Amino acid sequence: MDIEIKGTGSDVVTEITVMLPASKSLSARALLISEMAGCREMVAGEAQCDDTAALGGGLGMTRGTVNVGAAGTAMRFLTAYYAAAAGTTILIDGSERMRQRPIAPLVDALRQAGAAVEYAGREGYPPLAISGRQLAPINVTMRGDVSSQFVSAMMMIAPRCGGGTLRLTTPLTSRPYVDMTAAVMEHFGARVTVHDDRIVISPNAYRPAPMVIEADWSAASYWYALTAVLPGLTVRLPGLTPDSLQGDRRVVDIMRHLGVATAVNDSVVTLTHREPQLCCSCPHAFYADLADVPDLAQTIVVTLCLLERAFRVTGLHTLRVKETDRIDALRRELAKFGYALQTGTDSIAWHGQRCPAERLPHIDTHDDHRMAMAMAVAAIVRGGAVIEHAEVVTKSYPDFWRHLAEIQPK
Repeated sequence: MDIEIKGTGSDVVTEITVMLPASKSLSARALLISEMAGCREMVAGEAQCDDTAALGGGLGMTRGTVNVGAAGTAMRFLTAYYAAAAGTTILIDGSERMRQRPIAPLVDALRQAGAAVEYAGREGYPPLAISGRQLAPINVTMRGDVSSQFVSAMMMIAPRCGGGTLRLTTPLTSRPYVDMTAAVMEHFGARVTVHDDRIVISPNAYRPAPMVIEADWSAASYWYALTAVLPGLTVRLPGLTPDSLQGDRRVVDIMRHLGVATAVNDSVVTLTHREPQLCCSCPHAFYADLADVPDLAQTIVVTLCLLERAFRVTGLHTLRVKETDRIDALRRELAKFGYALQTGTDSIAWHGQRCPAERLPHIDTHDDHRMAMAMAVAAIVRGGAVIEHAEVVTKSYPDFWRHLAEIQPK
């Protein structure tokens, strides 16, 4: 499905209330842990999107094939879950892109713990053949800078195995997601201590507990971007928690420097436009290390370009192995709007360089929901575009296109 976005410039509805989806990250952790605690029915308001459906649909099986499609979180979390589920025989597979996303660090850690996980295809990548067994307390060594989901997956199965210690040979990447995992585990009765070089999980078993999933700060980021680039827009976002476990709440601080004021009243976050706060002596330069919040990268980069702010964003090494190579995808698609980005192994920069812009860009979403939503913001400001395969937003935010249409005058 392709969608043509009309370029409206500043001609938008002045006020809008958006009911954001529930947090995908919290939903995934709560569903997995509540299943192990025997209280999955006590989790309320989980995200209704492709990723959560893939994970939830894969829980509880004892044999057969689990196909998670493009859901990387489900692939990693379910791999660990089934490896520690005695008596199960599972083949876990995914989309063609999923078969290109490395999973060896997680498999290596599981094997250290005594798990029976074999590659059913190419070494180091899905699909995986898993023979679940009761594991002893988990004491493994693994890298912390490849994917926080590998670390989180090992953490979450530890109470099922009598606790344990994860020793980290490199610094944690996306640390807020690991802290989120620890907090959700503790909500269900576990005891977790996260150090810089190790994570210790006490032998406490999970216990049933109710949990209500809050709104998604990652989804909120697109409304922050729109508020930054559309001065007349006011956006109300019910259900967000300012002191949230979600690391992407950092968007509040980042976007304050890009012209968005955040007010909180009665559990409603209200966004309004104001003059940007310059964060360094150079009147246009902007720098941010997004290693802890890589899911904000596309939103931030697009916003900075639209504001004509020179910038350098770093800490993006994990973007190379997401749904697509997000660094290269941003370079290619923003060039269609006339922005010539400079990219490195883990960085993106722009210092005002231009290239010929297309009259009506056709944006390749690269099978990436975050590319689709971030580039839609550019389309509105830069005269319109066709978003190809726009249905990819169902991965995290199924109502995005309907909500976006509401800011355009009828």
